[in-house]
Amino acid sequence: MALMRRQRFDFPDLFQTGFPELFRRFADFDPQGGWMRVEQFTEDGNLVVRAELPDIDPDKDLELTVANGVLHISAHREERTETKEKELYRSEFRYGSFIRDLVLPEGTSDEDIAASYKDGILEVRVPLPEESKGSATKVPVTHG
Repeated sequence: MALMRRQRFDFPDLFQTGFPELFRRFADFDPQGGWMRVEQFTEDGNLVVRAELPDIDPDKDLELTVANGVLHISAHREERTETKEKELYRSEFRYGSFIRDLVLPEGTSDEDIAASYKDGILEVRVPLPEESKGSATKVPVTHG
């Protein structure tokens, strides 16, 4: 006689169905708006900010402002599809607002900021002030 292990409940394996991604997205939740993936880096004396904003019209759905040293990115997406056939009617929609505020380095000029949108990626280039271009101070580390 062989013993067989019997499960009482058939729970799905959450770790194979995307649970870690869901948990990560919840941990990244921004209460001010929807999720907007952003990366920042410096290149050629500029602070470069790239934001992932697919399926928007930058002329009417995107607003960029700078106030008090903060870059404010605000976008809205709305999409609706309808299918009408003999005995079938299907309507789907998705919409959402995305907001992100990024503090700019001190001394940046608001007038020299440039932005472009291509293939669902917003790129903002902010010229860095002369004193912050490549100036780094080495900090000694003491052992205790």
